[in-house]
Amino acid sequence: MSNSDWTPEQPLVSIRDVHKSFGELEVLKGVTLDVRQGEVICIIGPSGSGKSTLIRCINALNTIDSGSIKVEGIEVNNPELDKLKLRKNVGMVFQQYNLFPHKTALENVMMAPIKVLKQAPDEVEERARKLIKRVNLVGKENSYPGELSGGQQQRVAIARSLAMNPDVMLFDEVTAALDPETVNEVLLAIKDLAQDGMTCILVTHEMGFAREVADHIYFTDRGVIVEHGPPSTFFTEAKDPRTQEFLSQIL
Repeated sequence: MSNSDWTPEQPLVSIRDVHKSFGELEVLKGVTLDVRQGEVICIIGPSGSGKSTLIRCINALNTIDSGSIKVEGIEVNNPELDKLKLRKNVGMVFQQYNLFPHKTALENVMMAPIKVLKQAPDEVEERARKLIKRVNLVGKENSYPGELSGGQQQRVAIARSLAMNPDVMLFDEVTAALDPETVNEVLLAIKDLAQDGMTCILVTHEMGFAREVADHIYFTDRGVIVEHGPPSTFFTEAKDPRTQEFLSQIL
């Protein structure tokens, strides 16, 4: 999808002074951040601070009011944008798994490449089986979502996103609805992806995970980025009182 002028030395995702309101409520008040190829970015902050809205704007699920969001040099906010092409390159996993209940795990993973990309079913199946293995679900290929735990369904959702061969993956609080014992299996799947070099942007409450896996952490509050930095300094040297207060409540 990338713009012919874009090169991998430039940020893969570049967000500049983004504003977004829903009616009277201004949710994003001038957010700027860059994500480079292969980086893992965690966005943290209190509920209602604009985190989910921001990543939904990256794949054009929400439009922005002003500013710029570029993915591989392509302006997401362009009305002429091919959203299908964008979403092929920008995978997204939500809090709810949104799997098709009447399709098996394998069929769920295979659907988009066959229907959207018109790829050959046998090629897609081979890749889908590899992806199911990648998220540690070998043996569950023929299970229906209703037969899987929340953590297993979420890993199918991750495999389904990966089936489109995206360049960047967005994760919107993907462990928020899970039982504590299944959270780790999902985080482990994401960690494996990150270690394989996938560019990842996560909205998360899992601070241990952020500390271990993120290259950079952004703390948002009331629609602005209050503070950001690498985990090595972010958790121990937060300067803004809002960040300190937030961290003191959750760490």
